[in-house]
Amino acid sequence: MEKKVLSIIVPCFNEEESIVFFYKEIMKINEKFNEKKINLEIIFVDDGSIDNTLNIMKKMKDDNNFIHYISFSKNFGKEASLLAGLRYATGNYIAFMDVDLQDPPNLLFDMYDSIINDNYDVVIARRKNRKGEPLTRSFFADIFYKFIGKISKVRMISGERDYRLMTRQVADAILTMPEYNRYSKGLFSYLGFNTKLIEYDNVKRVAGKTKWSFWKLLVYAFDAIIGFSTVPLMISTFLGIIFCFISFIMILVIIFKTLIFGDPVDGWPSLVCIVFFVSGIQLFCLGISSAYISKIYLETKNRPLYIIKECDINHERR
Repeated sequence: MEKKVLSIIVPCFNEEESIVFFYKEIMKINEKFNEKKINLEIIFVDDGSIDNTLNIMKKMKDDNNFIHYISFSKNFGKEASLLAGLRYATGNYIAFMDVDLQDPPNLLFDMYDSIINDNYDVVIARRKNRKGEPLTRSFFADIFYKFIGKISKVRMISGERDYRLMTRQVADAILTMPEYNRYSKGLFSYLGFNTKLIEYDNVKRVAGKTKWSFWKLLVYAFDAIIGFSTVPLMISTFLGIIFCFISFIMILVIIFKTLIFGDPVDGWPSLVCIVFFVSGIQLFCLGISSAYISKIYLETKNRPLYIIKECDINHERR
């Protein structure tokens, strides 16, 4: 019987400290999967690292023919790395994993069994808690998932990781969505398919530092909201209607006050405050519209999501 192939896509950006630990763990996983008659295909995607990450990948490739690497010309971001890995993966099953071992490799066995035995199409790892994470990050992450859960038709769950295992059918479905502004969790949720969550306790990084600053996470969350909900546009519309109604009521109040009491409206400080407040609302609404327009602008330019500088794989799936 022909062996099946499990492709594991591993984005890396300046991960020379953690990639060695990942390699040791993945070699243990490889032995166990070989016993199940499954070949692994590891695709490291170097996202423009400026440290020794790429050289370590090349050394691993020299030692093991099931390890491959793709290297970008500069840093294009994790979403581009995931897409590049998908385009080059040949496996019957495809997994995304972080190189810092916050995604426990041993979970792959449970994920694979769920797909094979329970007829799931996608199995996603979900953290039970955020133990060891800064409280501010956990707080805002929870707020984000609650908020987007209210305004988006696409289901997104707090604690859900990019760490997931999927069938070839699901991976090919993702490749049919060539959009420039990408938020993978949202794209996978949009696809549907029979999905299972596997929970685990949060794991700290094995080495190195996270590349996700609070600001980067904030921008990433904003991209997710813009990409998977039009509610912010409706908010600006409703605000406009509300303020028009308030303005109409205030005009009537001023007219009646003048006719009945003969008291002209005075007080320029209050007038200035009102002007500033309404102007702020207008700029806020304009900013929301501009955010959507900017996404349209980026899509219409049709630039590639990434540029490959080096790659040891000759084929590419589209």
